[in-house]
Amino acid sequence: MSEEREHAGAHVRVETTSDTRESADDLARSVVDRRLVACAQVEEPITSYYRWEGEICADREWRVVMKTARDRLPDLVEHLRSVHGYDVPEIVAVPVEGGNPGYLDWLVEETRP
Repeated sequence: MSEEREHAGAHVRVETTSDTRESADDLARSVVDRRLVACAQVEEPITSYYRWEGEICADREWRVVMKTARDRLPDLVEHLRSVHGYDVPEIVAVPVEGGNPGYLDWLVEETRP
């Protein structure tokens, strides 16, 4: 079995958004500090268009992209929900189907409590 195939599905990329750079930075630091993710990246402002309570909204947000081991996902989601400033925060996980085996191994090592 190839190393890439062995790693398939064992990792996830998770995204959330926040309304300020400071809160996005706080989210990123908190998940790395708790070893819920190996890496969190805060992206420059984006504009999100969505419907909320019957109104179409357009807001400036900062995206936080996190990489973690799949087995850490439930704890990550629970933590984000508990500390996030939004009533219903976006927390979306996408499986990682391949990549650099060394990076993927590091990702798992860094998410061990």
